[in-house]
Amino acid sequence: MSSEEQDRLSAERYGTGSNRSSVGSDARQLHSTPLVQGRHVDASSYSHASHTTNDTPAVHLRGGELDEMDHAASRADGVGYYVSKRRQAKRSHRVLKVVVISLVAVLAAAGAAFAWYIDNINSKLSKGIDSSLLNQLVAPTKTDDPFYMLLLGVDQDEERTEEWGADQSNYRTDSIILVRVDPPNKKVTLISIPRDTMVDMGEHGTQKINAAYSFGGASYMVEQVSKLAGVNISHYAELNFEQFTSIVDTLGGVEVTLPVAVSDMDYAGIDLPAGTQTLNGEQALGLCRSRHAYDAYGGGDFYRSANQRMVIAAIIRKVLESDASEWPSLISKLADSVTTDLSATDILSLANQFKDLDTENDIYSGSVPTTSQYINNLWYEVVDEDAWKTMMERTDAGEPPYSDSSQDFTSGVAGSVSTSADDSGSPDTSSTSSDPVYSGSVLVLNGTATQGIASNAANALTAAGFSAIAGNADSTSHTATTIVYNTSQTTSALGEAKGVAEKLGLSVTPTENPGTYSDNYDVVVILGTDYKGK
Repeated sequence: MSSEEQDRLSAERYGTGSNRSSVGSDARQLHSTPLVQGRHVDASSYSHASHTTNDTPAVHLRGGELDEMDHAASRADGVGYYVSKRRQAKRSHRVLKVVVISLVAVLAAAGAAFAWYIDNINSKLSKGIDSSLLNQLVAPTKTDDPFYMLLLGVDQDEERTEEWGADQSNYRTDSIILVRVDPPNKKVTLISIPRDTMVDMGEHGTQKINAAYSFGGASYMVEQVSKLAGVNISHYAELNFEQFTSIVDTLGGVEVTLPVAVSDMDYAGIDLPAGTQTLNGEQALGLCRSRHAYDAYGGGDFYRSANQRMVIAAIIRKVLESDASEWPSLISKLADSVTTDLSATDILSLANQFKDLDTENDIYSGSVPTTSQYINNLWYEVVDEDAWKTMMERTDAGEPPYSDSSQDFTSGVAGSVSTSADDSGSPDTSSTSSDPVYSGSVLVLNGTATQGIASNAANALTAAGFSAIAGNADSTSHTATTIVYNTSQTTSALGEAKGVAEKLGLSVTPTENPGTYSDNYDVVVILGTDYKGK
């Protein structure tokens, strides 16, 4: 029987509030011998009474009898109301149950989709992360303790052009940055390690530190940097400079401040004015690559490293200034350019911890203090152990790497993390001299037994505007001076070589490097006994 039929029969049996005036007669009709105050009423009288008028009732009942009859009718009325409401409640309960089940199903589906989304990002982030690397990483003693992270920047184009060729471009790292992350105090320190830093690699002998990657991959690089810095490294990230342009463009560009103009159209394809400006992805990449823009100052690799730290800091700043709701999408973009042991959840957690980071004052920047030395026919950056120890003590204590900004020789020339626009480091071009202005990197080697001639020649070239370094040739028996140039460095190398010859008073015709000499410089000069100085 349906609920509607049950409700109808209940109404017919017990009545409703609309016929309360006749409920007494209705109740008597439901009982052949209704009991009133312990006695039976004659059925015929009962029936007759129900058909007479109120003025001539067949049966006269006392007030108590009427009250009892009315009370019975009220109970019947309540039962009918209860049954009706119960049916309605059951129907409402069924509807609510369907809604809840549907909502749970939707939430479960959304949760599964989000979990898949995060897993997909994590798969991208962890590509190339193997057990040997994970075993090399050392977790902080406490969850909230500061920790060190190794950040490697790989630029395949530059590696191919400058040093190792296309086949080995993946096995050398262009940028090596040790990062100290301090969540409790909301501070970040970026320290560049020159890729030519000389280290002892045991069975591999004396090597430049960037060779560690080719010997043992990321895990061996972590081991070497950890040994050099004297700290445990907890996390690792590898950034592909070739692809990170999409990150910068996704952020809508990054803002940087350049103390001097940076022009390097031949190699990096950029021509940026001094001052504060917003860079797109291609411009940011060019700035991270450029070192020849600083030939007039010398030490182009150091200025380039400083700019790389500046761009990374600018990306951090832009991410933290964005709405937190955008972070998952940004991390998804990041995953296409970065390999790391950190999960998407780890990155989101760090971003939340550093949400209020003072990006103008609490992102520190520095570089391992080194000196350039020519050893066994190779140029190395040799660590100044005392200065390096002091720097790491300051860094480990959460202080800036330098006690005085003047200790950073790139200050005022390369872009730094928190410096304002300043042209104090720009070269003096106000001279009225008619002497030509030279530029380019030059290696001057002494091929004779006469001491000091290479240093004197390098000083003369530096005074003229070149970035020159002196060293010793492979032998002291060179009679004729040789000048070679490397077109792999810049298309203007030949012109620079002619300028070197002119400045040194040589009648030598420069030739292209046949591969015998270093290709890390625009021009290489091997002084012979025919060089008399100028």
